[in-house]
Amino acid sequence: MLYDWIKRLDFMYPYLFGLFLVLPLLVIRYSRKNNQRQATVTVSTVHAFTVSTWKNKFRHLPFILRLLALASLIMALARPQNKQEEQQAEGEGIDIILCMDVSGSMGSTDIAPSRMEVAKEVAQEFVRSRPVDRIGLVVFAGESYTQCPLTGDRNMLLSQIASLEVRQFLNIRGTVIGEGLATSVDRLSKSDSKSKVIILLTDGKEDPPETRLIDPLTALEIAKTKKVKVYTIGINGTPVAIPEGTNAPRGAKNPEADFLDEELLTNIANSTGGQFFRANDKEGLQQVYRKIDALEKSKMEIRFSTRSDERFLPFLLVAIALIVVEWLLRFTIFRKFP
Repeated sequence: MLYDWIKRLDFMYPYLFGLFLVLPLLVIRYSRKNNQRQATVTVSTVHAFTVSTWKNKFRHLPFILRLLALASLIMALARPQNKQEEQQAEGEGIDIILCMDVSGSMGSTDIAPSRMEVAKEVAQEFVRSRPVDRIGLVVFAGESYTQCPLTGDRNMLLSQIASLEVRQFLNIRGTVIGEGLATSVDRLSKSDSKSKVIILLTDGKEDPPETRLIDPLTALEIAKTKKVKVYTIGINGTPVAIPEGTNAPRGAKNPEADFLDEELLTNIANSTGGQFFRANDKEGLQQVYRKIDALEKSKMEIRFSTRSDERFLPFLLVAIALIVVEWLLRFTIFRKFP
């Protein structure tokens, strides 16, 4: 851990590391001086002098502490810093509402692992690619609901998208594309952005319950009045033949795989200045979002800045602590008398 912390450091004055060359010179000087202090005497045997004590074994400890203190001081003088590059995006963004179908058919697995999971994943990729836009989330099934208002908080929005599940409204069955569109327009109505965009994704057609409040054509007129551009996306897998042996006619197709009201979605998109797209798999949906991303460009300026945090203080404190300990040992336990 300590090694990784030191490895991330940058030094303002790295040339001061040349002072480390002084340390081996001090070791040589200390060694010579220590040898000169040793007295010599002629004796018949040295057996009596072979007994060693702990003080004798650790007699070089003060000098080692002094070397470590000098090394820490050199590190502090070199001005260690932790540099962090920061990226800040500034500019004129677009207010975007992601209007997503969460009805039961979105759980279909004709697009693995399911239409819903693929739609969530690709929507999150789109959100990450728009750093300066405010984006909100509206969902609809048998009724519509604002899952997340317009926000610049990417983490919160990504979390809300990840939490989506099919059949968001278990008590009301059906699909109300019109109410989903109307709710999305309402979320944009108070926006002062010059560009207001809705990306409406569904895998079916208007299938209203008795509680429906607004039909798709009325919602379309509201969007046109508010000057909101709508891109519509129809997502479903390629129609697959029903296996033989069932009660379906020979060569019949799975109706769930091709249940889009393309005429309605195309009308909504063209009437508001947007476009209608169809996606049959994950790659196709990714391409659709890339096209929308290219069509709706934000004015963006990215600024890079470097912030440096000083890290010399730990080395300085270690050096002071080692010097204090060395002095205490030298004038107490290892004190020498004349």
